[in-house]
Amino acid sequence: MRAAQVQGFGGTETLVPVDLPDPAPGPGEVLIEVAYADTIFLETQLRAGWGREYFPTTPPYVPGGGVSGVVAAVGPDVDGAWRGRRVVSLVTGSYASKATAPVPSLTEVPAGLDLLTAAALVHDGVTATGLLELTAVSADDRVLVLGASGGMGTLLVQLARARGARVTALARGAEKLALVRELGATAAVDIAGADWPERAREALGGDGADVVLDGVGGQLGAAALALTADTGRFSAHGAPTGGFASVDSAEAGRRGIKVFGIGDVQFGPAEVRRLMARALEEAAAGRLRAVVGEVFPVDRAGEAHARIEGRGVVGKVVLQM
Repeated sequence: MRAAQVQGFGGTETLVPVDLPDPAPGPGEVLIEVAYADTIFLETQLRAGWGREYFPTTPPYVPGGGVSGVVAAVGPDVDGAWRGRRVVSLVTGSYASKATAPVPSLTEVPAGLDLLTAAALVHDGVTATGLLELTAVSADDRVLVLGASGGMGTLLVQLARARGARVTALARGAEKLALVRELGATAAVDIAGADWPERAREALGGDGADVVLDGVGGQLGAAALALTADTGRFSAHGAPTGGFASVDSAEAGRRGIKVFGIGDVQFGPAEVRRLMARALEEAAAGRLRAVVGEVFPVDRAGEAHARIEGRGVVGKVVLQM
């Protein structure tokens, strides 16, 4: 099979195309002929050597964790009716033309939904849908979304608006601001200026946000805590800046702010399947748009990582097999 392999920690040049033996499905597994592989920022950080205390990754390895494709074969004791079905699944090593997955991890792609869109929802659709449930966003809420023009941010904007919330979206540059407005943001604030917290507070109505969804982390995320209303909810689930937002727990406690971290969105298998199915159904019905900025062939996975790290892409970067 064709794959992209990280051959050593470092820059994008360490992610190279290779030919590897085809995997075979074991008991309870299927073999997926991969159409598209999802990408997330974390994979670029792991390739560079970050987070080894949390992620036991050792080169050489095939990165990635989510695919869309067609079931090509089934393992022992697996119902043959799975053959030919279009599915998405979380897998180990998704930057490859073939992948094995246990049957319980499979979610069938609804009729009418293309496999590119399905792949773009494998990770972000699950997390975004789960986050809206976790933070209990309602029509009474003012919601602040950091990193609103990214793969997950664009979904959070839409899902929060679908619940009737007022959404203030933070992004950088005219193109990204235009996109989040198109997706339904009540207000869009450019974080390029140093005064963005003041402008965000003004957009929120002065009292701050009932819910802050921080997919950025670092200093931006930390600054957003001050924009959270008393007794609000703050989710620090993203770290593309190199670390999760440093939340002052004493301040949060004093103001009655409920803080959620990355551990709160590590859903179990049953929850992943439920949230995955919901995201796919919403997309199939035309109520949720997965924004795909660029598609790269798997042989150019290094270029894909460079684009992700450059932060110029609007929406998702997806690999095509």
